Amino acid sequence: MKIVFLDAATVGDTSLDPIRSKGDLTVWPVSTRAQALERVSDCEVLIVNKIIVDGELLSAAPKLRLVCEAATGVNNIDLKACQARGIPVRNVAGYSTDSVVQETFMHILTLMGNGPYFDSAVKSGAYSRSGLFTDVSRPFVEIHGKTLGIIGLGTIGSKVAKVGEAFGMKVIYFSTSGTNHCKEYPSVPLDRLMKESDVISVHAPYNDRTDGLVGERELRLMKPSAIIINMGRGGIVDEAALAKVIDEGIIGGAGLDVFVKEPLPEDHPLLHVSHPERLSLTPNTAWASVEARERLVEAIAQNISI
Repeated sequence: MKIVFLDAATVGDTSLDPIRSKGDLTVWPVSTRAQALERVSDCEVLIVNKIIVDGELLSAAPKLRLVCEAATGVNNIDLKACQARGIPVRNVAGYSTDSVVQETFMHILTLMGNGPYFDSAVKSGAYSRSGLFTDVSRPFVEIHGKTLGIIGLGTIGSKVAKVGEAFGMKVIYFSTSGTNHCKEYPSVPLDRLMKESDVISVHAPYNDRTDGLVGERELRLMKPSAIIINMGRGGIVDEAALAKVIDEGIIGGAGLDVFVKEPLPEDHPLLHVSHPERLSLTPNTAWASVEARERLVEAIAQNISI
């Protein structure tokens, strides 16, 4: 069985041996559109992460029997075109939950604890020269007793809620689907969540209901001390509006792991704010702990075996 992975660089140095055991595996770190069309000519099982799989690519792969998505979301795959050709599509769900939850709180603690500032104060020698045993010039606040507002209380959002509770936070949530399925925490309208929360954490999928869900109007409803974290998808939070309210001091800060365009363009407004200390940015890595990538590869191998 000929297996082709078109963008294997997305899983880094994770061993692909579980997949290799299923057949003759050809690994391409990255593939341009033209290269992808050439590389699938004798492919029976196709593995992709971000590569677009549409009618043209499917036509270039006459032997194709299965498409494996190396992620949860399948928005890069034309499902109708696959169905019309009788080609099943299998994704992987749940492999990165713990990784994303951990990185969510990394951003929260970084922003609310002013971690980068204090680290720099010591390493730069400023602390050594201060003559004081402590530095309270930029105090941090406790998250105990604060309100955590979660947008999208799915598998990841629910676990974020549990960790927030362990820190002593009060949890509220907004359902982007309109279905208030959770009885453990109060479901509130979006405007109320924006107004009352000290920390807002986004864990919703990107769709017609969430596109631009948090715009400038919603951001201006936040407390001046509040922070917002987006671990869902780029496009849910208006990035230009976020850069604007960050610099105006309307909100306390923001942490983002996802962006509308990835990688982030060098001229992006978030990279040119006047107060970068109010931002905590990571390059779409929340899903990618060592353990999560290993689980992903194992699950892809299992999907090939079905």
